Amino acid sequence: MSLKERYEKAKGNLLKDTSICRENRKLFEEFLKFEEYKLKRVNGRPSLDDNSYKTLLAYATRLRVVNRWFRYKSWRALTKADIQRVYDDLEDGRIKTRDGRPLKDKRTYYKLIIRSKPFEMAGKKELVKEVMQFTPSQSPDEVRFIREESFRKMVELTSKIEHRTFLWLCWDVGENAASILKLRKQDCARQINEHTGEAEYLVNLRKEILKRSRRPRSELTNYKETVHYLDLHLQTLDGDDLLFDFGEGWGKKLLMRAAERAGVRCLPGGQRVTLKDLRSSMACDLLSKSWSRDEVNARLGHAPSSREIDRYINYLAIDRVQPKRKFQENRVGKLMMELSELRDREKLAANRLKRLQETNEAEIGRLHQSLDVHTRLARLTIERQLGQIGERQFRAKASELYQSLLHTEDPAALETD
Repeated sequence: MSLKERYEKAKGNLLKDTSICRENRKLFEEFLKFEEYKLKRVNGRPSLDDNSYKTLLAYATRLRVVNRWFRYKSWRALTKADIQRVYDDLEDGRIKTRDGRPLKDKRTYYKLIIRSKPFEMAGKKELVKEVMQFTPSQSPDEVRFIREESFRKMVELTSKIEHRTFLWLCWDVGENAASILKLRKQDCARQINEHTGEAEYLVNLRKEILKRSRRPRSELTNYKETVHYLDLHLQTLDGDDLLFDFGEGWGKKLLMRAAERAGVRCLPGGQRVTLKDLRSSMACDLLSKSWSRDEVNARLGHAPSSREIDRYINYLAIDRVQPKRKFQENRVGKLMMELSELRDREKLAANRLKRLQETNEAEIGRLHQSLDVHTRLARLTIERQLGQIGERQFRAKASELYQSLLHTEDPAALETD
């Protein structure tokens, strides 16, 4: 069922529901008509698009919920005591969700319904303002995120290329999953980065697939895993196919199943991982890798944070190559440290061989084997850092190599290392 059909059905059920008083049904009808017209004009469209129907569907649901909070009383007849009761019940956690938990999304209801147009149309704007004068302007909720190593564990536990491609795009590009699921084959252009010489994709995030608050833009992928899985997945698509043949509901199940199997929870509160958390995780990850606040805001589709700076900065002129270069420099720095350790190990082993030239062939053979194992261990570590092998495969191979060391090096040599 399309979003338009879902909204029309929800609207019809709302306006025909006899448990809602006639005055409120008339008020809801007037408000939804106003909102439909507003969305067309604000978006400059002759007809409503999917994003508009999604907004209207949310309104239809919330109108019904708020009507229940006020015990089905006519909103035009509400008193200060009625509004005070609902406000206090929400703030004190007495209004709960279906699973018995205090409603966390109360500020959305304040913003869209109680402190907005519906109650203004009911003539209660000033009364609401008087009752809710102490409401915080911003939600105090903390940012939820997971770390890169946790994300990699989750991806390793998915089996299909299509699923891995979806998760890597959500993590790498950082746009909402609903928008990622609307991408088409032609939205992903493969190219070679002129600074690194590595393959990357330019992902076109079109206006019509984004939330209205987001800026249409094209983003470079940062991770070679995203490129790898896109290469494999795009080969299976024809023409202008959608990238994925499943919806947001299946995407949520996929993520939840992978997170549970990997034992991954959100930081800092230990909540279950959601698709939305991948977006905030990307932002936290990039900030930890020295991206600036404005660079991350741009990747998220937001305007630069300062209103003053909006007057002087052309949003489309923000350098998107420099942040990618920082990402590559961060990764290269780690690899250089690994390679330096590898050279030191090889130099140490070479010096040992030189000092022991006169020893018997068996001893020389043992040292050659030890050098080989050390080198393989170092290279294995680099492959893990590059994401060429998973954590489980790394541990298994490393365990085998360490067992080899026990047979090739004596205790004194191990202590010296």
